[in-house]
Amino acid sequence: MMKGFFILLMALLSFTLKAQQTPEIFKDSIYSLDEVIIKGNTILGNKFVAKNRTGAAYYLSGEELSAFSHTDINRVLSKVPGVNFYEEDGFGLRPNISIRGTSAERSSKIVIMEDGILISPAPYSASSAYYFPSVARMQAVEVLKGSSQIQYGPYTTGGAINFVSTEIPESFSGKLSTSYGSFHTGQLHTTVGDSFENFGYMIEYLNFNSDGFKSLANNSNTGFDVNEITSKIRYTTSENAKLHQSVEFKFHYYDQISNETYLGLTDADFEKSPYMRYSGSEKDNMDAEHVQYVVTHELNLSNKFKIVSNVYYNGFKRNWYKLDDVVFDGSSQKIAKVISDPIQYAGFYSILNGELDADNSLKVKANNREYISKGVQTKIDSHWYGENGSFHDLEIGFRFHYDEEDRFQWEDTYHLNNGFMSLGVFGEKGAQGNRVSSANAFASYVMYKCKFKGFTIAPGFRYESIKLSRDDYGKTNPLRSVSELSARENEVSVLIPGIGLNYTVNNKVSFFGGIHKGFSPPGNAVGQKAEESINLEAGVRFSYNKLNTEIIAYRNDYSNLLGNDLAASGGSGELDPFNAGEALVSGLEVLLQSNLIENERITIPFSLSYTLTNAEFLTDFGSTQDIWGEVSNGDRIPYIPQHLLNALISFQTNKFEFNLNAKYNGEFSTTANGATEIPSYSVVDTSLGYKLSANMTLRVRIQNLFDAQHAVSRAPAGLRPGHPFGIYAGFDFKF
Repeated sequence: MMKGFFILLMALLSFTLKAQQTPEIFKDSIYSLDEVIIKGNTILGNKFVAKNRTGAAYYLSGEELSAFSHTDINRVLSKVPGVNFYEEDGFGLRPNISIRGTSAERSSKIVIMEDGILISPAPYSASSAYYFPSVARMQAVEVLKGSSQIQYGPYTTGGAINFVSTEIPESFSGKLSTSYGSFHTGQLHTTVGDSFENFGYMIEYLNFNSDGFKSLANNSNTGFDVNEITSKIRYTTSENAKLHQSVEFKFHYYDQISNETYLGLTDADFEKSPYMRYSGSEKDNMDAEHVQYVVTHELNLSNKFKIVSNVYYNGFKRNWYKLDDVVFDGSSQKIAKVISDPIQYAGFYSILNGELDADNSLKVKANNREYISKGVQTKIDSHWYGENGSFHDLEIGFRFHYDEEDRFQWEDTYHLNNGFMSLGVFGEKGAQGNRVSSANAFASYVMYKCKFKGFTIAPGFRYESIKLSRDDYGKTNPLRSVSELSARENEVSVLIPGIGLNYTVNNKVSFFGGIHKGFSPPGNAVGQKAEESINLEAGVRFSYNKLNTEIIAYRNDYSNLLGNDLAASGGSGELDPFNAGEALVSGLEVLLQSNLIENERITIPFSLSYTLTNAEFLTDFGSTQDIWGEVSNGDRIPYIPQHLLNALISFQTNKFEFNLNAKYNGEFSTTANGATEIPSYSVVDTSLGYKLSANMTLRVRIQNLFDAQHAVSRAPAGLRPGHPFGIYAGFDFKF
C-alpha cells in the first residue's frame, strides 16, 4: 500500500510542477496576517487563519461541505489529516472520532463544540457523544490539533472540532434543499433570514430520515427520523453609538428516533449477508431529544479591544432501548460474548438469530438517561503594534461550567417465538442504574502572540479545576430515598502549558512547531488520576507553482493513558475510566492541495491527505472490563488504523460541477493483542451539480460507487457493515 501511495505522490508532483499559474485555492475571505478575528461562534473563521496558525488546523468551508451535501460527519472529516474514526451505523448518527490517536469510542477524548460552546451531553462528567451536531446544517467545520488548541478544553491531547451553524445573513436570503434516494432516504433543509440596521434573524429547519439499509426477518424499519429547528435573533447598536455591541439569542431543538442496535454479526453471518440483523434486535430503538439556549454578547471597546461572552444551556435526554443479554438453559450471557464465540455459546446464538424459541430469553435494557450542561464563558482580546513593527495579541478566557448525567435504567424480558419478540416481564425501574454523576468546573486560559519579521511565538497556559461527584441511589431504590444513598467525589486541578512557534521565510514557505501538555479529566472514583501526556509537533507549509503542501510530524507521550468502560466499545457501560499506564502515539500528516487547471472556463482542484499513526501501549496490564483484553508492552492501541489516505478531485465550470472522492482505510485491530482485526477497505463517493438557473442547482450524490462490502467495526457487539451503494438526488434553491 505504501509503495502505491508514494507512486501516486510522485505522479502528482510531476504533473503539478509543470503548471504556470499561481494557485488561488482559497475561496474564503482573505485577511491580513495581523488581523485578529474573534467571534462568539468561530475559532478560526477562514482558511487563511488556519494556514497561518502556530499549530495544525483545518477549515472546511461551506463550499466544501456543499460539494457532497453529506449528512455523515465521518465522510466530511475523512479529508482532514490526523483525524481517525470508526463507523457504527453507516449514517454517522453517533460517530467515534479520534484525533492523533486518542481513544475513538463515542468521540469522548476530543473537544466537540457548536458555535464555540461545548456540545457533548455532559462533557466533563460523562463525555460520550450520544448527541452529535448535524453537519447538514453547518456552514463550516473547524478542526484544531496539537498545540493550536490550548484555548479549548478540557481535552487537550488530540484536538478540537467546532461546528459553525448557519449565521444570520446580512440581507434577506434563504435556501431550500431537498434530496431523496436509496433506502427511502430523504432530506429537507430550509433557512430564511434577514438583517436590518439594528435587528437580524434566522430560522432553520432540517429533516433527515431513512428506512435503513439493514434488514430484519419481519421487515421492520431499521432506519431513523431526525428533526431539527434552529432560530437566531440579534440586536446590534447603531454605528454611531459610543460603544458598539450586540446581543444574539440562539435556540435549537433536536429529536431523533432511530431503530439502531448494538448487536452486530458473527464472522460467518457477515460473510454470507452483511446487511442482515438478528431477530433478537427487533425492539432496539433510540429515542432522543436535545434542546439548546445560548445568549452571546459582543462588546467592541475599540478596534483593538473586544470582549465576547456566552451564557449557555444544553439539555439532552435519551432512552436507548436495546438488547443486552441472552438467557439459555438458565444462564445469562452478554451479547458481545455470544457473537464473539457462537460455537461455545451455540444455544444463546440460536435464540439471537431466531432459530430457537424460548420464553423470557431476551433481556432488553432501557438505557434511560438525562443530561444537563450549562455555564458562562468569556474571552477578552486585545492587540496592538510595537514601535519596532512587531504585532502583539493577548487573549484571556474563562468558563464556569456544570454538567450532569442522570441514569434511571431498567431491563425488560422478552419471549422469542417464530422469530418474533413479545414482552414477557417489565423490569423494576432503576434496577439497572440509578445514579447521578456531575461535574463542577472552572477553566481559564491566557494566550499571548508576538509577531516580528516573519517570526511568531505564541506561549500560553490553561488552568482546569474540576470536582467530579457521583450519587448512587442503589438498584432497589426507585424513589431515591437519601437513606440508601452512597456518594463519592474526586477533585483535580491542573495547569496546562503550551507554546507554538511559526517562522515565515516568505509567502511560499513557513515552518511551525509546538509543545504542550495533554490532559483529560479523570472519573469520579476517589483518587483516580487524570490522563496526562507531553505532546510535540513540527511541520512545514510550502507552495511551489500550483502545489500547496503541509507536512506535520507529532509525538504524544502518555504518562497515564485512561480507558473508558463504554458499552459502545464492548465494556459494561458503567463509563468509569480506568488507568492504562504509559503509551506512545506518533505520526505523520501530509496534505497536498492544488488547482491542476484554472482558467475562465474550467477549474480542477485536487487534494490528497495521508495520515500515519503509530499508537502503542508501553505497559503490561489486564483490562478487567474486557475492552482491550490482556495488554502487553508494544501492543497497538485498538481501533486506530496505521494508514489513512483520502483523495478528492473536482471538475468545475460555470454551470457544472463533478466531484470524486476516494478513501482508503487501513486495517486495524479490535483488541490489543491483534487477535481480531477489521480488514482494510476503500470506498469511492461521487457527486455532481448542474445549475438549472442562477438560483437553482440540481444535485446527485452516490455513496460507495462500486458497492464495496466492507466491515467498519466489531464494536459494540459483532461485525458491522459500512454504507452500501446508494444514490440520492435533489435540488438546492437559493433566494
